Amino acid sequence: MALDDKLLDELLKDYKKPEDLVGETGLLKQLTKRLVERAMSAEMSEHLGYEKHSPEGKNRGNSRNGYSPKTIRTDSGEIEIQQPRDRDGEFEPQIIKKHQKSFNGFDNKIMSMYSLGMTTRDIQSHIKEIYGVEISPDFISNITDQVIDDIKEWQNRPLEKIYPILFLDAIRVKSRENGQVLNKAIYLVIGINVEGMKDVLGMWIADTEGAKFWAMVVSDLKNRGLDDVLIACVDGLKGFEEAIAVTFPKTQVQLCIVHMIRNSLKFVSWKDRKMLATDLKRVYNAPNAEAAAVELETFRKKWDKKYPSIGEMWQRNWAGIIPFMAYPDFIRKVIYTTNAIESLNHSLRKMTKIKGAFPTDEAAQKSIYLCLQNAKKKWKMPIRDWGQILNQLAIVFEGRLKLEQE
Repeated sequence: MALDDKLLDELLKDYKKPEDLVGETGLLKQLTKRLVERAMSAEMSEHLGYEKHSPEGKNRGNSRNGYSPKTIRTDSGEIEIQQPRDRDGEFEPQIIKKHQKSFNGFDNKIMSMYSLGMTTRDIQSHIKEIYGVEISPDFISNITDQVIDDIKEWQNRPLEKIYPILFLDAIRVKSRENGQVLNKAIYLVIGINVEGMKDVLGMWIADTEGAKFWAMVVSDLKNRGLDDVLIACVDGLKGFEEAIAVTFPKTQVQLCIVHMIRNSLKFVSWKDRKMLATDLKRVYNAPNAEAAAVELETFRKKWDKKYPSIGEMWQRNWAGIIPFMAYPDFIRKVIYTTNAIESLNHSLRKMTKIKGAFPTDEAAQKSIYLCLQNAKKKWKMPIRDWGQILNQLAIVFEGRLKLEQE
């Protein structure tokens, strides 16, 4: 809607300083109040079927019945408005609904601060300092509770029939339960669809991370419409491959090489770490599985005496380590690590570190969901070289991508 310059000039004729426009008694607050009240009056006329003071309203039954004062919070501070009433109590205003306490994106600002990990106290202080508005912890909770229905809808939404690549991982958060602070596992799944776009497929919370719960997660994905997964990239959790195979027996499971390296270096002395890491690199950078097996044997001859558990761990997990070696480099870079989900987890850990311990599991889910939605805003392009990757996968997994490409 275009505003006439003459109207703006008239409104600003007494303007001398910024406070005249945005101050406590400034023009913006006055305009907001008048516009909201006029809009409510128009809504009341629409509801009753006649204008105020119109003779058409005579003997129509329901009629206007005065006003009720109501304070709303806005970007310009608190404003008291007069909300119209009708005699039958049936009027439901739309611009400011009956139980709505804020206006002009105020809720969204609180939601944004919450998603960045700000505590309730921090949000209260920030709102007071910037907008001059006092808000209670219950008010913040009520606003953030608005996402609970969104979470339920998002968590149960139908999925695409096939995701060529899945990344599965879990992060730890602290949550209060019965007066105790407990460590909880948040399970996350990222899928790459046939267009090469990333998406978070779901979020689940449990007391611990385990293969049994992962089996339930994978089953949930199946129930929501996922029929096939070509490659699942996972950490080294015992039983993970079996948990996936129960629901998707044809899925190729790739262990995260970065997790393997971290676990290998965990108990290595600082003086040996650089040399041992270089020798491990020869294993996972080998051109194929046969060459990698030779490099692992060489590694074990050199290091087994001092660090026998490392070679044993790689040998034990060999079937899950080598699948990526059958692919060219442009696919290897995507599937040899769970980096696609690790970078997301990094953002989540920054937020949870600020939060400390969540008061409830539900509070943890709200914060993580909002953080996920912020992260997804950056996922606007397919992953690099996706056309090449998809063509190669269509050859290796012959027939399984055909329906999606038609």
